[in-house]
Amino acid sequence: MKSESTYIHGTHTEEQKRLSLLNEITNNAFIDFLSIYHNDSILEVGSGLGILANEIAARFPDTAVTGIEIAAEQIEKARNNFGSTENLKFIQGNALSLDIEDSSCDLVYCRYVLEHVSDPQTVLKEILRVLKDGGRFFIQENNVLMNSFYPDCPDYNFVLKKSIDLQSKLGGDAEIGKKLFYLLKQAGFSSIELSICPEVHYYNSPAFDPWIVNSIEILRSEKDMLMKMENVIEDEIDSAINELNELRQNPYASSYFYWNRASVVKQGNDSRL
Repeated sequence: MKSESTYIHGTHTEEQKRLSLLNEITNNAFIDFLSIYHNDSILEVGSGLGILANEIAARFPDTAVTGIEIAAEQIEKARNNFGSTENLKFIQGNALSLDIEDSSCDLVYCRYVLEHVSDPQTVLKEILRVLKDGGRFFIQENNVLMNSFYPDCPDYNFVLKKSIDLQSKLGGDAEIGKKLFYLLKQAGFSSIELSICPEVHYYNSPAFDPWIVNSIEILRSEKDMLMKMENVIEDEIDSAINELNELRQNPYASSYFYWNRASVVKQGNDSRL
């Protein structure tokens, strides 16, 4: 069986805190993006800490939500925090080979998953397999080069490019968001709709500081591997982090980013390559 790539950020406690913070920033907008119907059978691929799956199960109690996650540390955290309810369960599994029956899901979604997977085509084909005819698939992914700050942060930009190279060496793709249309068509999907979700934050806006902190914590989580595999020196990473911390205190600062999104309705003649 093919394996997933090494998760660049790790699964330690600080990373779990970062993921919790990112969920707080992005969950509401993503749930609004989903078209959830009564009695839907819903599958989340790459459920992480289970925060999003739990929110969906709570908001839509007549649905059945299953979260699949490969990392034992993450699935244990999800089960401990949320347990299993009548309409929510978590199972450990590999996105490259879903232990889910053919044509059994009304809705499948994933976020921030394909960028960490060595073979995104296989993941998408698995999702196509488990969707019912007429089932809906929603995806949101990253293109980290879209992350822009003003005033400019050249030290951060330098390390960010090294981070992209590192993720590629680990089997992932930090720019995969811009490739969604191609990847979905190659996997056999049709009727694809693309969209973006902006993240525009500025000094004293509610999510500005958490958004910058998220970028800082990503660098901290990658620090050891950047130094080992990309020959980035510690001072360069520390300088990038200091630059972002200064941005947090700048009353004239702003940040701009967007997530790449796609939504698909499975047609009866969609290929199962």
